[in-house]
Amino acid sequence: MERSIETQVSQAVDAWLLWLPRWEPATHRGRVAPCRRCFGSPVLSAAGLGADVPHGVQHGLSTRIKTIVDRAVAEYTSVNLPMLQAELDQQATRNRARSYRPAEGLEPEFEGLPLDPDPVPGAPFLFTISGLAEEVDSAVPDLPPLSAEAKAALRQEVGLADDYANMVGREICAVMLHHRLRIQTAIQEFVEPQIEAMLEELTRSLDAPFDPNDPLNG
Repeated sequence: MERSIETQVSQAVDAWLLWLPRWEPATHRGRVAPCRRCFGSPVLSAAGLGADVPHGVQHGLSTRIKTIVDRAVAEYTSVNLPMLQAELDQQATRNRARSYRPAEGLEPEFEGLPLDPDPVPGAPFLFTISGLAEEVDSAVPDLPPLSAEAKAALRQEVGLADDYANMVGREICAVMLHHRLRIQTAIQEFVEPQIEAMLEELTRSLDAPFDPNDPLNG
């Protein structure tokens, strides 16, 4: 039996809550560009995860919810949008021909994130994961071109798929409101204490920038 959106959202939140105790604040340099999946997400707003919640915490939930939307749109497309489905099938076949697919099979907490860290000025990379993937991708033949009529029909079906995705997203937001309390409770239990500890450590380091026990500071 097909699971309802409500059931899928509940299971996604359950999975996220099981993962959340393992979350730890990132110690590496933050990124300049915001995450397109999480920034301004209505789903995260419905869940009560605002800008004060670390991105890693948000991303773990938004990615799990995106999987629900993607699955629903894929089912709708397979039944109602034959041109778009044929295009997706061709693209899937092309992707399977690639020998190196580093963005596939990642855990939800890492899915959709950049493959490489931001570059450091004056310290160029010898190689990047995304660059290696692009080299492999360039060796795979492009899909055959579409006629003008086919492009117009495909654009129309893409628009229908987008409309359906928006409809599913609105339904998910309504369901997510029922999970706000347990999401907020988990944030208070597992996330806020770690953030407070980081702020306390930062305050101590600012108040005493030099170690009095260091002989160089004597």
